[in-house]
Amino acid sequence: MKNILVTGAAGFIGSAFARYMVAQYPHYKIVIYDKLTYAGNLDNLLPISDEANYHFERGDIADRAAVQRVMQTHDIDTVVNFAAESHVDRSILAPDAFIHTDVVGTYILLDEALKHGVERFLQVSTDEVYGDIDEGLSLEDDTFAPNSPYSASKAGAEHMVRAYHVTHGLNTVVTRGSNTYGPYQYPEKLLPLFITEAMDDKPLPLYGDGMQVRDWLYVEDHVTGIDVALHKGEAGQAYNVAGENQQHNIDVVRQMLALLGKPDSLIKHVPDREGHDRRYAMNCDKLRSLGWQRQFTFETGLEATVRWYQQNEWWWRKIKSGEYLEYYKQQYEARLAAAEE
Repeated sequence: MKNILVTGAAGFIGSAFARYMVAQYPHYKIVIYDKLTYAGNLDNLLPISDEANYHFERGDIADRAAVQRVMQTHDIDTVVNFAAESHVDRSILAPDAFIHTDVVGTYILLDEALKHGVERFLQVSTDEVYGDIDEGLSLEDDTFAPNSPYSASKAGAEHMVRAYHVTHGLNTVVTRGSNTYGPYQYPEKLLPLFITEAMDDKPLPLYGDGMQVRDWLYVEDHVTGIDVALHKGEAGQAYNVAGENQQHNIDVVRQMLALLGKPDSLIKHVPDREGHDRRYAMNCDKLRSLGWQRQFTFETGLEATVRWYQQNEWWWRKIKSGEYLEYYKQQYEARLAAAEE
């Protein structure tokens, strides 16, 4: 690996991966390719913007000509695809963008990678492709059962990745991450939304009874898991990147409020999301067998996350305006009103 194209790397997990790779592998050229949608933010890449092995290109993975150009310009030999529409709530409101980016975009990226002779293609996926599981842990060869337009689009992208490996022999690897949290996460997801709202003493719209179970994974541990799979994963295989820390949403919110010194009374139980999965949980022995280990406990990761948002209001306050406020109103205003009745 010499010239790595990291798509969607102005987003949350992608930018964490980019910052890590630029620092960890100074002999690699890290080319960031991002459309800069609402969740893409060049501020996420400021810590590495002056590094010699960092390069930024603006573009859409569904734009074939632009993908061709960036692969040729930088002689790309490796692709790590983070580019995706990724928020379940938004996929319910407007699924078109999810199909366009997550499925069509991934297909175009695969097709151009094949034509360009790319030596390794890693697709970043999600535990949501497995769907809701009542008990036990999802394994990499379990049947997919996606329940939202978002998870269905990610499952579709994975099937295309597999098809390009089996049909064309493209060297592909897939990682499926569990519920990731940490600094620089766009404040539409549960933790950054609730941290920033609680800092302003605003109500926290918690879906349903709050007893949904998620497996919480700190973003830096997710990034190292992808790194291990990229360098050591077997072609054609998928690897779960799990936090192995199953928590009810309401318990996570209460721990967050305690760290902020805010009361639980800020929690407002609102009507649940349509088709809301109750539980995700994965087994990650396969990735662990390659040498991956997590470095953060949930307690240390959560505290680091809360403190980061407290110390970086410059980053999130300017985000929570304009389009963000329109989305928040559409998603939560009626729910909060119903909760108060």
